Amino acid sequence: MPANKKYLETSGWQRFAKITAAFPGGFLITVALHMTLAVWTGDHRTILVTYAFTLFLVWITVLILPFLFRNGWKCLALYTGIILLLSLLIYWGKSVQIN
Repeated sequence: MPANKKYLETSGWQRFAKITAAFPGGFLITVALHMTLAVWTGDHRTILVTYAFTLFLVWITVLILPFLFRNGWKCLALYTGIILLLSLLIYWGKSVQIN
């Protein structure tokens, strides 16, 4: 059964923004989240073992979310902001850590 045309994305740029936010953006959020947890908890081994199992679950969750947005550019901006925030937390966690 074909999809109803009123629910399909008509703009190619919106589709591009959603797919860009979903695939590479979702993966970068997943990796940055796990790296942030590893830096801030100090337990790298446990986080890496957990990462092997939760990578797919977290990535699929953040992969589906952009397609629920009406505006793909807002989602791409949100994902970019989340990636930058997590990256700053990783950098700050490494610089504050005393070892």
